[in-house]
Amino acid sequence: MPVSGGPYLSAAFFCERVLQEKDGVLSFIRVIDRWNVVGPTQTMNPTIIQGTIVVLFKSGILRASAQVTITPVSPNGERLQPITLPVLFEGDDERGGGIILPMGFPVKEPGLYWFEVALAAQGGQSSVVAQIPMRIVYLQTGSLMPPAMPTGGPQ
Repeated sequence: MPVSGGPYLSAAFFCERVLQEKDGVLSFIRVIDRWNVVGPTQTMNPTIIQGTIVVLFKSGILRASAQVTITPVSPNGERLQPITLPVLFEGDDERGGGIILPMGFPVKEPGLYWFEVALAAQGGQSSVVAQIPMRIVYLQTGSLMPPAMPTGGPQ
């Protein structure tokens, strides 16, 4: 059956890192959507989450440049600063393009963050093609300071 549309979303997720083998094949290491943040206080302090965001497409019939916009949305619904990157679709129908972006993402609160992925082909309107979840769990530990030792000797 001939391909009549495109581009098509192939994958959208977070992982720890991406390896590109000598033959060009990609390996995705530790695909993850949940991060534990540990701290001594009752409320979470701002933290940088390290990871790699992966968004891959297959061209279908599209042979053009496009823009991928990734917009984080915090647990309270605030839309954060978007990232816009170019993608070039060329070649055969099953070939494609994508974004593999190592990042340090600042989180200020625990909860479910969503990363809205939108695609706009050259001259076209942007449309949301995926939403990637990132769950931040805050785990409070005991104080980082050892307990005070009693002063004085035995009584």
